[in-house]
Amino acid sequence: MTTVLERAGAPSSQVGFKTPPAYVREWAARDPNRVAMREKDFGIWQEITWVEYWETVLEAAHGLLALGVYEGDRVSIHSEDRPEWVILDMATVAIRAMTVGLYPTNPATEVKYLLSDSGSVVHLAEDQEQADKVMEVIDSLPDLRKIIHIEPRGFRKWRDDDRFISWDDFLELGRRHRDANPDMVSQIMAQATGDDVITLVYTSGTTGPPKGAMLTNDNFAFNAEVLIGTAGRTPDNQAIGPDDLILTYLPLCHVAERIFSTWSSVARGPSLNFAESIETVQQNLREIQPTIFFAVPRIWERIHASIAIKGRDGTWFKRVWFGFGMKLARRIGQDRVDNDGEHTAKSRFLYAVGYPIVFRALKERIGLRRVRYAASGAAPIAPEVIRDFLGLGVPLFELYGMTENSAVATCNFPGDNKVGTVGVPYPGTELRIDEDTGEIQTRNPGVFKGYWNKPEKTAEAFTEDGWLKTGDVGEWVDGTHVKIVDRIKDIIITSGGKNVSPSEIENALKTSPYIKEAMVIGDGRKYLTALILIEADVVGDWATRRQIPYTTYRDLTEKPAVVELVQTVVSGVNTTHSHLEGIQRFRLIPKELDHEDGELTATQKLKRNAMTSMFGELIEDMYRS
Repeated sequence: MTTVLERAGAPSSQVGFKTPPAYVREWAARDPNRVAMREKDFGIWQEITWVEYWETVLEAAHGLLALGVYEGDRVSIHSEDRPEWVILDMATVAIRAMTVGLYPTNPATEVKYLLSDSGSVVHLAEDQEQADKVMEVIDSLPDLRKIIHIEPRGFRKWRDDDRFISWDDFLELGRRHRDANPDMVSQIMAQATGDDVITLVYTSGTTGPPKGAMLTNDNFAFNAEVLIGTAGRTPDNQAIGPDDLILTYLPLCHVAERIFSTWSSVARGPSLNFAESIETVQQNLREIQPTIFFAVPRIWERIHASIAIKGRDGTWFKRVWFGFGMKLARRIGQDRVDNDGEHTAKSRFLYAVGYPIVFRALKERIGLRRVRYAASGAAPIAPEVIRDFLGLGVPLFELYGMTENSAVATCNFPGDNKVGTVGVPYPGTELRIDEDTGEIQTRNPGVFKGYWNKPEKTAEAFTEDGWLKTGDVGEWVDGTHVKIVDRIKDIIITSGGKNVSPSEIENALKTSPYIKEAMVIGDGRKYLTALILIEADVVGDWATRRQIPYTTYRDLTEKPAVVELVQTVVSGVNTTHSHLEGIQRFRLIPKELDHEDGELTATQKLKRNAMTSMFGELIEDMYRS
């Protein structure tokens, strides 16, 4: 019989039903001059207050009405993270339309698919680069009526094209519409229902064309009450609130960033701080020193790798001192791992020793000195990474969810943090693991309405008795916590019948600062092999220190010393797995992977089928006698 675990109840502070823009309006009335958002412009952080935020949302909402956008229409946004993204999102929901977010890296072919599939009628193209993509496919988008652009540079060639309108002119259009119809947006907001679809969040498309998951006001309300509210159970027992700072840097079209920045900001009032780009995240972390920080495992791994690089810098004395501090951190972290994430008397003493000599300065340099709640999600993270951050005093918790349940499934909590698991079900959430397939299935009010215009795919997403099928294989730990084994479709069955979870081995490899990505291969084969992508900056630094000359990335991967370096990592990982789960051979991927080349999804996940096709010769070479 399948075991079902349910966390009944909900947080004591019920938020009730409100739409996201209704929260913005409330903050503007309650605390008008407090900072809602910051954006760095010409090297200076510019501030936007809550009343300025709300006034601009109103202007944008009226602007959409003036462009003929009505209830149920779709408005798409193709831009890096910036205030205009959030403002147009709120304005769209205010008039009961739907926001469709695109990844900044989406090429023209994917822009065509997403705008065509959603039937977007108004599109925001941040700059000339994004406008070029949509204009390349404009003839196949009959529903698209207007293109709003933010950056003026490069748009002179379209100045006579009445399909284009600048952001400033769009807001001016909204101001005129508002003067003529002052109460129209408020009246529309008053008609909102919990069943209204407020956004289409497209899946990554690892196994087929992306699907638009329909999330509603009810989904948002449950998320705000449970996930965002429960994340307020920080180690210092202070809920997320107006005094908190959040750094926004992951694409806002991804459900995780939308929750931890946009939705969290409106529901709880912390200030959003927009990173300049994904490349400047660590610099912006140091500048902002956020108090709440969410990152996908790749970002945590990058910060982890940067710590290793810092340890090799400086004088001999500093390197020895730093090494001593990191040994302390690992001992502290392991003590905390063994104690459900909490300090023991021993770990507190060691932390008191390490904090003034290493930890304080290190946390300042990586931008996590003030963090009081940190989370990792969207993909599995190696337990060793969590251990090391816990040892440094960063309260890092792994959580689990997916777009289709509004990211509300399980979470680790202070005092109940079993590292290596994704935690226990959230309040109000039922979770079961199918005894035949091992699949995790959930049921709660955060479950999505379905896939846009795809009733067959919607039906496939649910069991006959109405549970959401996650596609993830899991197992219970101590009967309370859930451990993710792998995606059902990624489980490897060797020719000898051995079932292997590739993600566990891949994550172990990626704990090394030298390895950026790894793909384990072996389905139907006699033994396991791996394609490995090196971390160019770290390995390049390693090679330079050893006076190993190289010219290109490919040249670096072909250096015998680099291959030996990676072999050391692989051999170390093999010692922690059985012989049948060990990597017998590997090859270094000779190029950096790219979304536009089709090797990665927009969320930077490996497309295994594409990788197998593109690097088929390397794979076959590993299985030749």
